[in-house]
Amino acid sequence: MPKAIVLGAGMVGSVMAWDLARDPAYRVTIADVRETSLEAAAARAGGRLTTVRADLSDPAAVTRLVAPFDIVLGALSSRIGFGALRAVIEAGKNYCDISFMGEEFLDLDALAKKRGVTAVLDCGIAPGMSHILSAHGAAQFDTCDNIEIYVGGLPRERRWPYEYKAAFSPADVIEEYTRPARLVEHGKVVVRPALSEPELMDFAGVGTLEAFNTDGLRSLTTTLAVPFMKEKTLRYPGHIELMRVLRETGLFSQEPVRVGDALVRPLDLTSKLLFPKWTYEPGEQDLTVMRVLADGTTKGKRRRIAWDMLDFYNQEHQATSMSRTTAFPCTIVARLIAEGRIKAPGVNPPEHLARFPGIVDSILASLEAHGISFRKAWRDL
Repeated sequence: MPKAIVLGAGMVGSVMAWDLARDPAYRVTIADVRETSLEAAAARAGGRLTTVRADLSDPAAVTRLVAPFDIVLGALSSRIGFGALRAVIEAGKNYCDISFMGEEFLDLDALAKKRGVTAVLDCGIAPGMSHILSAHGAAQFDTCDNIEIYVGGLPRERRWPYEYKAAFSPADVIEEYTRPARLVEHGKVVVRPALSEPELMDFAGVGTLEAFNTDGLRSLTTTLAVPFMKEKTLRYPGHIELMRVLRETGLFSQEPVRVGDALVRPLDLTSKLLFPKWTYEPGEQDLTVMRVLADGTTKGKRRRIAWDMLDFYNQEHQATSMSRTTAFPCTIVARLIAEGRIKAPGVNPPEHLARFPGIVDSILASLEAHGISFRKAWRDL
């Protein structure tokens, strides 16, 4: 019986552990430094998992912690994701992770190969399914010339003043508004400010949303030879301008400012004030909307493949859509690694999974079984 451990008992990590724990083939442990989060994760899983209190920001502690396990899953904040990745590789354990780390995780590829570790990074919804579908789509053409990714997690009910709630780490949310966005234009990587180049788009079942540049392409900028690629985040109209005002005022800055006798980081104050208002209340419903477009030429015709996904809060399991759509790709791939269907020593971005025959179809079928559907359509351009 494979033994799995989930690092991080937040909104996504708890759903990962629950999903694995309901499979009788796995023995599951979840680790976090927060006792209340561990208790909530255990309650969600009906007591069918073991909890361990551990400081996951300490790489040495992570290496010791994962030693008895067959497969490790990561659901940590970007701040500690890279250190945990190195620690898991040092322990010689296979890893599947969703941490939106700022560091270049491919720098650890040689170490993973040396340790014989298969690690799949950025394996959530976006990055994650966005990358898998982009690579799979590009492979359907004789020549692929354009990839576009649009994704957003939103509350179903729009409430003034933000019309937004955060389904994951506060620091990672604000990073979307501050981290420069890498795009590919004419085959070269270009950088645009976050929140730039807004556009309005219509989505069935949701309505009109606004899209803006974010740094979601990540590894795709080097792994896919496609001359035009971009990723944009989706929000309800008006959100971009509001976040621009906060950013330009300096409220997302990490540079301390003096307030009376104290030095205060504006980002810390903003997070303290903002995130209670951005936290989902128990039972509050959300949605996740996603579109991946791949354009290219096949048999002399220029065509487009579009994948559309719209998912809502799961009432039966009291799970947010964003936690489900992020957690399930990771648990599905982790199972495939544990079962030996994916063997790729090294650090793998999710688009590498498209190289394995039948794996993309298997992932999509498993997501369908989890209640998450991607609708695929071809059309001529």
